[in-house]
Amino acid sequence: MAEAHPVGFQWVMEAKKRGAKVFHVDPRFTRTSALADTYLPIRAGTDIALLGGVVRYILENELDFREYVLAYTNAATVVSEDFVDSEDLDGLFSGFNRETRAYDQTSWQYAGQERDGGIEDTGRERDSAAGLRHESHGMPVAAVAERDETLRHPRCVYQILKRHFARYTPEMVERVCGIPQEKFLELARAWTENSGRERTGALVYSVGWTQHSVGVQYIRTGAIIQLLLGNMGRPGGGILALRGHASIQGSTDIPTLFNLLPGYLPMPHHASHPTFQQWVDSIRHPGQKGYWANARAYAASLLKAYWGDAATPENDFCYGYLPRMTGDHGTYQQVLNMIDGKVKGYFLLGQNPAVGSAHGKAQRLGMANLDWMVVRDLFMIDSATFWRNSPEVETGEIVPEECRTEVFFLPAASHVEKEGTFTQTQRLLQWREKAVEPPGDARSELWFFYHLGRRLREKLAGSDKPRDRALLDLAWDYPTHGPYAEPSADAVLREINGYEVATGRPLSTFTEARDDGSTAVGCWIYTGVYKDGVNQAARRKPRHEQDWVAAEWGWAWPANRRTLYNRASADPEGRPWSERKKYVWWDADKGEWTGYDVPDFEKSKPPSYRPPPGAAGVEAIAGDDAFIMQGDGKGWLYAPTGVLDGPLPTHYEPPESPMRNPMYGQQGNPMRKIYHHPVNRINPSPPEPHSQVYPYVFTVSRLTEHHTAGGMSRFVRPLAELQPEMFVEVSPELAAEVGLAHLGWAHLVSGRAVIEAKVLVTDRLTPLRVEGRVIHQVWLPYHFGPQGMVTGDSVNDLIGITLDPNVLIQESKVGTCDIRPGRRPTGPALLDLVAEYQRRAGLTVERDVPIVTTDAGTDGERE
Repeated sequence: MAEAHPVGFQWVMEAKKRGAKVFHVDPRFTRTSALADTYLPIRAGTDIALLGGVVRYILENELDFREYVLAYTNAATVVSEDFVDSEDLDGLFSGFNRETRAYDQTSWQYAGQERDGGIEDTGRERDSAAGLRHESHGMPVAAVAERDETLRHPRCVYQILKRHFARYTPEMVERVCGIPQEKFLELARAWTENSGRERTGALVYSVGWTQHSVGVQYIRTGAIIQLLLGNMGRPGGGILALRGHASIQGSTDIPTLFNLLPGYLPMPHHASHPTFQQWVDSIRHPGQKGYWANARAYAASLLKAYWGDAATPENDFCYGYLPRMTGDHGTYQQVLNMIDGKVKGYFLLGQNPAVGSAHGKAQRLGMANLDWMVVRDLFMIDSATFWRNSPEVETGEIVPEECRTEVFFLPAASHVEKEGTFTQTQRLLQWREKAVEPPGDARSELWFFYHLGRRLREKLAGSDKPRDRALLDLAWDYPTHGPYAEPSADAVLREINGYEVATGRPLSTFTEARDDGSTAVGCWIYTGVYKDGVNQAARRKPRHEQDWVAAEWGWAWPANRRTLYNRASADPEGRPWSERKKYVWWDADKGEWTGYDVPDFEKSKPPSYRPPPGAAGVEAIAGDDAFIMQGDGKGWLYAPTGVLDGPLPTHYEPPESPMRNPMYGQQGNPMRKIYHHPVNRINPSPPEPHSQVYPYVFTVSRLTEHHTAGGMSRFVRPLAELQPEMFVEVSPELAAEVGLAHLGWAHLVSGRAVIEAKVLVTDRLTPLRVEGRVIHQVWLPYHFGPQGMVTGDSVNDLIGITLDPNVLIQESKVGTCDIRPGRRPTGPALLDLVAEYQRRAGLTVERDVPIVTTDAGTDGERE
């Protein structure tokens, strides 16, 4: 965090001054490690084993915050008798189909709900990254489920959790992760001692967790710990996901993702959602508790914002115009489709896949097989010049004179050259004014897309073809200003907020959205950012002039709420758990919820409220149901559905690993997404033969001095001077083993590519003893490429394409390689070296990567 998010890390240091204890878990000793109280080196890709050990420590020693756990989690909920845990199936859960590599989740359900509708095939859900939509509104569960408040029922979640994590002992943590037992126990003790009624602990992660084939389950394990310890919805607690850009959070709220619409409404699937009603019902799941019951209002208001007067109840608000998913439309399927000639054109904005995405060679070969590509950026980035200076030009795989892709480079305005909002890590919208005019022909994205849409609509104005109606009927009426007709970002924010169609009055809260076409809302979770006709995101009241929650600095979705699920900061009766951690509470005299933050609960619903029989939606939320967006009102220690690769986190080895899974016969995530394509060679891992061909583990992260793949920072002289060269960090032990010289050259080989880097011999990387052998890890930054003031090979060329099944994010924090002294070969000799390694590793023949590596059947018997 100190390296990659230094502005935020100042508050960690402020907390440390006040007595907080800081632990840092990382494969490499970093600037964060240097400032932490305790540093734990870890084998990359083994975080579930570490976190699972903490879960076991909590449960075995009965250190959970029991009142909180009983009231606010599904610990007491009873699970189907058909459920069989991965502990009994050697790493698989019940319902696994070996042919389709997918789960039937029926047996994972709560008892008595095994045949409830809405459970989709996890194979198709994997292709559509369905886990992304489950993150906000979950999968269908009934509002009421069987519970055992004593937590003694053998099939209650609490007991299942205890059995599942029983093997995650301190000895097993050391055996899997390489973390000494005493270090692990220091972490576990500190975490539990700083949690409970009087204290809270925070968990912070970034892409070091997300970019794994089990990344979703990493975060699930962290959430289990925080729920057990009572750290969710309370001040000083929670889980903070750090974002790498100023508005990555905004790019998922109002998404640039193929399977989501604004406000986490799922993109409809052509087979599952042929009608508006079927689409809405798949979101709101009739019979569940919670605010997703109002999904019809959110959906109708969004379509009304898109198509204005054309969107009416009679035509289902132009639902027929919405695109439909037919399968996997993610970025990696897309680039493989480019290679195969299935994609004609490509718009590239804010991305630099030639060096910034996994499997750089595949990215460049794909971009070289288009008819046209439009690149909008601040500089002539690597993805704009790949056709003339990429590694494939050197090897002859791309011939500039013959490359069929016509590249159009359009200069873009930077963030200081345009107005608008950022939505940052904590869901906070902050408005920025334009500081200077953009130079020359540089324009904002808002200008580009507005005028592109305007010109297309003008060209189609006389069309009578049905296919053109979706474009012609758009409400494309934003006011413009200035000599270049810049659209008003303020007007766009007003539309995102939502308004009453008849009067134009901005809505104040998402509960004002209606399903009859009388409201238009561009993103329902942002409703309130333009409350009372005032741009709330532009507020900058100094912290010395307001309380510590700072509600008048910017605006946080939803409803300017700074901590989600903050009803959990009070006990079931509505009283603060302690005076020290007082945050929101029930004021019996006023008959309402109050506090320092906006309460995440119906303001006038008392803690004593119990829903009538058969209630659903908001009415079904009891006065002590703190997790109001969940179908049962509870925080999930166990996921009965929705998480595609299992209801509980389980340690699997990364897709490329030098060792066998010490915990289960199942080696890797059995649900991981694999692309069988000649360009995508995956290095062998045990139990496959030849894994020793790539004996070392590499991991990748960023440097403070550079930003992402370097598309901006390599062009900025002071930053380029501070970090001028691509390098690889290796331990003194590995340097001696391989023959590497400090500040000399080395080249690294994977099944995809060879790259070179200067050698930095450092004790920041610790060789780890795991399963009786020494595991060497090397570290590389991912900021380099052929363009800019400083250049170098791209580490992403080493990485293959294997994805988490829930969200289709790539495994790019762990891979295997060989490392050799000296510079890499050039030209055809480079291809020869890759081919030699592929031959030795058995990658030259078409092979199915072994997915199921255990011989346990899903019925618990051995096959």
